[in-house]
Amino acid sequence: VEIVESGGGSVQPGGSLTLSCTASGFAFSSVITSWYRQAPGKEREFVASTLHGGRSTHYADVARGRFTISRDNFKSTVWLEMTNLEPDDTAVYYCNVQTYNKSEYWGQGTQVIVSS
Repeated sequence: VEIVESGGGSVQPGGSLTLSCTASGFAFSSVITSWYRQAPGKEREFVASTLHGGRSTHYADVARGRFTISRDNFKSTVWLEMTNLEPDDTAVYYCNVQTYNKSEYWGQGTQVIVSS
């Protein structure tokens, strides 16, 4: 199995970024996909998730209204569209895949820096 994130970078406050995560080796339509993030000196925290069909989504309070998670099961890809970014959004963002038997897999992370 392999999970590869991309799309991170540096952006000014108020800007936008879209992260991408492609997972191979999974029955992708049956997994739960989530985004987490870890800021320097802080624990990893949940950002957003979407269930198998992509219609059911869940967001952390910090993401609700600014971030949108979506997925395409045919492409085995999940995205996190982030808008109105703030300096506190600076973190390494990780893609998480949870299979039907509760096994979890992580990508290597992609860095997001929000700074003027």
